[in-house]
Amino acid sequence: MSTDHHLREVSYQLLAERGVSLEAIAELVLFLQNDYIPNLTMAECLESVEAVLAKREVQNAIITGVELDKLAEANQLSEPLLSILKTDQGLYGIDEILALSIVNLYGSIGFTNYGYLDKTKPGIVDKLNHKDGYSCHTFLDDIVSAIAAAAASRIAHNDPAKSAITNQQ
Repeated sequence: MSTDHHLREVSYQLLAERGVSLEAIAELVLFLQNDYIPNLTMAECLESVEAVLAKREVQNAIITGVELDKLAEANQLSEPLLSILKTDQGLYGIDEILALSIVNLYGSIGFTNYGYLDKTKPGIVDKLNHKDGYSCHTFLDDIVSAIAAAAASRIAHNDPAKSAITNQQ
């Protein structure tokens, strides 16, 4: 049985191995919340990302998604799943379902944020979504978006008085 600390370390290691820094995720959080929370800092965004990553559900999603991406890269999956994952087919949807398990932890704002990141693909999400023929990030691009969306939602929920969106009359 894995300990919480071990799962967290494995999650951090997998993100790093796949080229995803916590700072890159925090940049997405800042991108999402900057218009709504004046003076939001990268440090606050990073702290929120780390809080989201401390959740076992998030760690399990990272471990599962990255493992499936790696198996696809190594051609270790059967057809038609292998082709579906390697091309990130639009109607597959299981990658988004796994990511939504993360978003669901922090309420409806997270769903809106996730949808926006999935559509616009800013920053690290665009890099992960780029298909170079070698790397497969079918699950990881959605997981990173979900972590950022959840962290942004967490910030909004933790101090609603700071958020311009919750103070509109």
